Amino acid sequence: MGITSAIFGCSGLSLTQDERSFFKEVQPWGFILFGRNVDTPQQVAALVDELKACVAHDDVPVLIDQEGGRVRRLRPPHWPPYPAGEVFGQHYNEDKERGLRFAWLQSRLMACDLHKLGINVDCLPVLDVPVKGSHDVIGDRAYGKEPVIVSDIGLAASQGLLSGGVLPVIKHIPGHGRAGVDSHKDLPVVTTGIEELEKSDFEPFKRLNQMPLAMTAHVVYTAIDDKNPATTSSKVIKDIIRDYIGFDGLLMCDDLSMHALKGSFEERTAASFEAGCDVVLHCNGNLEEMRLIADASTKLSGDSLRRAVHVTDLFANMEACNEESLRDEFRSLCDDGTYGQDPTEAGH
Repeated sequence: MGITSAIFGCSGLSLTQDERSFFKEVQPWGFILFGRNVDTPQQVAALVDELKACVAHDDVPVLIDQEGGRVRRLRPPHWPPYPAGEVFGQHYNEDKERGLRFAWLQSRLMACDLHKLGINVDCLPVLDVPVKGSHDVIGDRAYGKEPVIVSDIGLAASQGLLSGGVLPVIKHIPGHGRAGVDSHKDLPVVTTGIEELEKSDFEPFKRLNQMPLAMTAHVVYTAIDDKNPATTSSKVIKDIIRDYIGFDGLLMCDDLSMHALKGSFEERTAASFEAGCDVVLHCNGNLEEMRLIADASTKLSGDSLRRAVHVTDLFANMEACNEESLRDEFRSLCDDGTYGQDPTEAGH
């Protein structure tokens, strides 16, 4: 039958019979959870078990966006109110080692939360470098506005997840920080020259190119390909992501249902694979859209299969920790009184 090169969401707190039948038939490589799928820890763990039971392959990747701040699917009262990425940059600017430790601690504690639920992939870190005048879709999700700071904190955050047996996804490769519009709603076009992109936007991804997973940016870079966003540009994926950045991990597209992409779902899917994505991602849980994507998807093979196997081989790498002690240390660093506020949920 083979494994379909896709990651799918589902519609609610448990699977419908139609979803269960579809997933058993299609055998997607992985799944992703959103706020609509989350109620209590017991419910989330049961849903994860349901999803994993639908597929025959072992070590099924189950993803979630748990960054902190606006982008966190697991929220109070059942999960801690983690801060947004910019907080670590602020600490880093005052005391580099404290900022890095803070970022590592948050990711390590998030890994504790996720591991208890059976979730093994977190769509973190955000390696985008915002510039003045860019859309705030990244905004406070970014660790800073300097590539070195973003890289340093991104590495610490990734290492925190990895030490807890949860895999990071570097995003949005090769950089979403200059986008003038929200790619959930429209297609960003970046006209910056290649030398500046290499010096700034691409640098954090190059420094973290050893990570196992990456998510593309639905962004056009006119200096490289003036017609196609990174997700569907073979030139961006080959020349920049694979060659210049040197990323040889598993490359997934950002959500195919975002309005930055044009064409039917079959066309979006085919274009993503043709450009060089290993796996496509669809998040909104719409079963009819997922059927169209599945019909246009490939089965994992070749380099894509090699990269996928490398991902699942890493799931066993979990280091023991004293969670209570780490939480006490983390709380001691959370000195911003506004940090516990619960802002509106946002997307990728």
